[in-house]
Amino acid sequence: MTQIARPDVVGVFDPASHTISYVVSDPATGAAAIIDPVLDFDPAAARTSTGSLEHLLALVADRGLSLQYVLETHAHADHLTGAHEIRERTGAPIGIGEKITRVQKTFGDIFEASDVRADASAFDHAWADGARFSLGEIEVEVLHTPGHTPACVSYRIGDAVFVGDTLFMPDFGTARCDFPGGDARTLYRSVQRLLALPDETRVFVGHDYLPKGRADFAWETTVGAQKADNIHVGAGRSEDDFVAMREARDATLSPPQLILPALQINIRAGALPPAEASGRRFLKTPLNVL
Repeated sequence: MTQIARPDVVGVFDPASHTISYVVSDPATGAAAIIDPVLDFDPAAARTSTGSLEHLLALVADRGLSLQYVLETHAHADHLTGAHEIRERTGAPIGIGEKITRVQKTFGDIFEASDVRADASAFDHAWADGARFSLGEIEVEVLHTPGHTPACVSYRIGDAVFVGDTLFMPDFGTARCDFPGGDARTLYRSVQRLLALPDETRVFVGHDYLPKGRADFAWETTVGAQKADNIHVGAGRSEDDFVAMREARDATLSPPQLILPALQINIRAGALPPAEASGRRFLKTPLNVL
């Protein structure tokens, strides 16, 4: 029986957005990827900073790793991505799922962002479902897992899968599906695809929030644990049951605090909007669009 490669994984929790960014590496070669990096943003001051990125890059340097990719699971609505800044500093290419073009079209229109081309050209790779590439000696498989957004992907890297916002920890459940292009029935089917992976597959989630009864943040679980215990989809919950639950729950949720600044930046792969004649850059706040 062929032994499945086991990448080294370090998760870094961002308390402002409850995001977990990952440094994933091949122990044999030191080839590494950063998944879902955060660009710090103070909305009251409209100020970006790079403390979270510095920490990720320090992890890469301290471990003697060679950064090969920056991988995005989707265009996030709750934090600004640091992908562009990392590419500027290191030359590491940015990858995302090919359906990002749908998100770019929707939000490029909302923000009237004439510089945003809905062709994924802001990214270096826009992978189709089933695409494969190498991280050192470990194969990476791209799995299209839409539902939270139409463009969400998960990355299966050896015995680990990085699921972004498709699944959360078993005691917290699944992600909302009420953003443009989101769909609860589609999310359920994406989750079933992930749950079809071997039970021992390590699952690394994109966010964690503390449900009642848990005191510590966590971000690693397994497919087997998700199948048995996920409060939204575990224990064989039916598709219709899930859709009814998810849609009712989503109807009670407010938009994420940073959705408007985040998506302006994230459809540009983390680049800031073009400067005006003054040299200043501006974020737009379109009224009555959410």
